[in-house]
Amino acid sequence: MDQLIDRYMTYLRVERRLAPNTILSYARDLARLRRSLARQQIDDLSALTTAAIRHCMAETFDAGLSLRSMSRMLTTIRTWCRYLVAQKLLGDDPTRIIESPRLRKALPTVLSMAEVDQLLAACPCDSPGAIRDEAILQLFYASGLRVSELCSLELSQLNLDGGYLRVIGKGNKERVVPMGQVALQSVQRYLAEARPPLTGRRQTETLFLSRTGRPLTRQDGWRCIKATARRAGIAKPVTPHTLRHSFATHLLERGADLRAVQVMLGHSSIATTQIYTHVSRRHLVELIRKYHPRSE
Repeated sequence: MDQLIDRYMTYLRVERRLAPNTILSYARDLARLRRSLARQQIDDLSALTTAAIRHCMAETFDAGLSLRSMSRMLTTIRTWCRYLVAQKLLGDDPTRIIESPRLRKALPTVLSMAEVDQLLAACPCDSPGAIRDEAILQLFYASGLRVSELCSLELSQLNLDGGYLRVIGKGNKERVVPMGQVALQSVQRYLAEARPPLTGRRQTETLFLSRTGRPLTRQDGWRCIKATARRAGIAKPVTPHTLRHSFATHLLERGADLRAVQVMLGHSSIATTQIYTHVSRRHLVELIRKYHPRSE
C-alpha cells in the first residue's frame, strides 16, 4: 500500500503538475489514512472498504481535527481511490457512498478601501527591506496574487512597459495580470533602489529577495503583511489572501465584470469567484441602509 501511495504522489507531481504545497497536503492526509489502516490491521487493497475509511474518519474526528480538515482529507482519499479504480488496481470506489462533512461557507475577510489606504501608508520606505515590503503590498492589492505566486515571480515575468505580469498559478497555468500605475511605480522603485543592495553578489532571477539575498518565502510574505497591519493599527486579521479578497471585492463593487475578475484571480471555475458577489451584495445593502431615505 505504501508503494501505491508513492505512485500516486508521483502521478500528482508529474502528470497533474500540482503545486508542491498541495502535494504535501495530499501526502499528509494519505499518511494519516495509512496509520489508521495499520491500526485496523489492513495492509491490502482488497480490505480497503467503506467501513475502514469511515473508521479512519471517526478517528480523525476524535483527534480534534476541524470539519474543514476532515473534508479535505476525505477529498484526498476519494481522489486516491478513483485513481486506483482508473488504474484497475481497485474494483470499486469505497468512498462513493461516504458523504463529506457539511461546511458553513464563511465569507472572506475584506478590508475597506480606507483600511487598504491605511495599510499601504504604514510602510516606512526608509530602507531596502521597507521599499521591498511596500512593493509587495502594492502588488498584492493591485493584482490579487496568491502568496506563492508572488514569491515565485521572476524578473522575466515582469513587463514594465506594458504594466502587467505573467503569473504562473495553480496547475502551472499561466495568466496575464495588470499591475496598475501605483504598484508599477513601487516595483520600479524597488528594482532601482532596493533590489541591488539585497542581491549583493548573488545572481538570481527571483524578483523579491530577503535581507540575505535569498528568494522570499511564503512565510516572509505573511510576516511582511502582518507586521505592516500591526503598524497601521488594523484590528482585523490581515493575510496575503485578505488583500486578494479585497482586490476582487473592490473591483466588483466598482462594476468590474465577474468573468474578468475570475481570469485575473486564476480561478478555473467561475463558481469559486461568485463568493465575492455575496460580499459585494452585502456592501450594497449597507449603502441602501445608510443613504436611502426610507431605509429605516
